[in-house]
Amino acid sequence: MSHTAWDPQAHASRMRAAGFWRDETIDQSFARAVRRVPNKTALVAYRADQGEAPVKRLTYAQLDDLVGRAAAGLRGLGVAPGDVVSLQLPNWWQCVVAAMACGRLGAVVNPLVPIFRERELTYMLGLSPSKVLIVPKVFRGFDHAQMGQALKADCPDLRHVLVVDGDGPDDFERALLSGTERIDAPAPGQPGPRRADEMALIMFTSGTTGMPKGVMHHCNSLLACIDGFADRLGLHEDDVMLACSPLGHMTSYAAVMLQGLCAGSTVVLQDVWNAKRGLAIMAAEGVTHTAGATAFLVDLCEAVTAGGPKPALRSFLCAGAPIPPVVVERAAQVLGVGTSSGWGMTESLGTTMTAPDHGREKSAAFDGCATRGAQVKVVDEAGQALPPGQTGRLLARGAQMCMGYFKRPDLQPFDAEGWFESGDLAYMDAQGYIRIDGRTKDLLIRGGEKVPVMEIENMLTLHPAVADVALVGMPDERLGERGCAFVTLRPGDSLDLAAVRGWLEQHKVARQYWPERLEIIEAMPRTASGKIQKFVLREQAKAFAA
Repeated sequence: MSHTAWDPQAHASRMRAAGFWRDETIDQSFARAVRRVPNKTALVAYRADQGEAPVKRLTYAQLDDLVGRAAAGLRGLGVAPGDVVSLQLPNWWQCVVAAMACGRLGAVVNPLVPIFRERELTYMLGLSPSKVLIVPKVFRGFDHAQMGQALKADCPDLRHVLVVDGDGPDDFERALLSGTERIDAPAPGQPGPRRADEMALIMFTSGTTGMPKGVMHHCNSLLACIDGFADRLGLHEDDVMLACSPLGHMTSYAAVMLQGLCAGSTVVLQDVWNAKRGLAIMAAEGVTHTAGATAFLVDLCEAVTAGGPKPALRSFLCAGAPIPPVVVERAAQVLGVGTSSGWGMTESLGTTMTAPDHGREKSAAFDGCATRGAQVKVVDEAGQALPPGQTGRLLARGAQMCMGYFKRPDLQPFDAEGWFESGDLAYMDAQGYIRIDGRTKDLLIRGGEKVPVMEIENMLTLHPAVADVALVGMPDERLGERGCAFVTLRPGDSLDLAAVRGWLEQHKVARQYWPERLEIIEAMPRTASGKIQKFVLREQAKAFAA
């Protein structure tokens, strides 16, 4: 595609003229909800490590007060509008407060999933560049506070590491919430510290052909995304929304947290996914909507089949990878919920989706049609639109599209007409519904997490026993895919899966990226030009999963 004539100003004008961009910030949208329903419960936070201890409940007025105080606290640490604040936090109330405080202050929020370790974080925090990193003291047995302090040595811009549950001056509440100063939201009609079309969020997407890319979004694209969700799914103020997928992913960050807090709904947080616990939370809080990868839906079906309470869900948005038709059918039978299957990327938020009233057959066979403000098309290699039923490259554009990649002007993602090359192959029916039908990129998605295939392969190639390696996806009913590493060895050497995992752990690679099967082979299947034929390996991996 040609990228030379992309005109972001013309795109912005079209989005405003069509009414898809509000020119309102997240903070202004949240402030309207606070004024409308100040005494309504905004946030309910469950923590797995606190057992049966009382959960944290905050009304809109209470949450607004904490956001204002945290914003003042960040300002006191030297954070100014446009500065980056990174949050590597579980689904805890502190993550929501810090994220919304960044919006209040005009800072750029950088949510990070808790699975990242030193290797990933050194690169991400260095590129950002983050002034403040907020982490838990310990989460799931890992010492994030110690890691956070160690990161300072390689991240010169990182001035402060704040610790939730800390025991010193860097404790989150002591550093951000102990003062009396607060920053209030702008009055209606008054401007905030940053415009709605200025960068408000950086979210890293796992690199499949190199290092992770920092995807930039502003408030206009984020609000266009949640408007599309609300329109397609019929979400409203009376909904109770469960964030059980990490807030470091757009699925929970935009489709649940921002969705709920901007609408005046109640947002419920579950920090460690457990289906039995999730069902209990849904029953206790009256959850009507949630979103997550296929694995979450499969787990809920299993838990209800095992005797758990049937949830009162109106909608389940299933995104992250194509959902198997059998899962849609089972969810309808076991949970009594119409699954909305969707497609989107960190770059292109909530682009296609089925609605509950589109019929079960659509959600089972397709990944939705374009949402409000979005467009998709399927084209051949020459860029010409293909007729219904033919598989080609999937392109997307619209109001929910990102601004580009942070500090990567060399990576212009749009062509002259604003189309974004998704890297996915798809076909479309006559009604505009798409189905993902393969990938043009080398990609592995495990439980909704994009695994950085090339980076893991490069790391394994450094192992003294490895001559060559190829990492491919192995089908899995629950997670969608698991990693299968095909390896050729150096003469006289041996290797097993435990050694592979030990090597990646030694190099501080996130556990979720580790292969779950190792196959030693004599030689890699290759093309005439020497390129590894991964489709051959994927076929072999399918046989392992059968």
